[in-house]
Amino acid sequence: MGKLYRSNDRVIAGVCAGLAKEFGLDVKLTRIITVVAALLLCGAVAIAYLILALILPVEGK
Repeated sequence: MGKLYRSNDRVIAGVCAGLAKEFGLDVKLTRIITVVAALLLCGAVAIAYLILALILPVEGK
């Protein structure tokens, strides 16, 4: 497993695309799962997403 980065293929901050790339998942599926999980878990996933957006470096920088 390599280092986790935010991807340049971004919709908001590139976190989902970076996670999908790291774990070999489909980007669209990762984004859908993230949105559904954020809604079901009362925003806990949204908070985790924001934290990752702040601490993960952008790919290629």
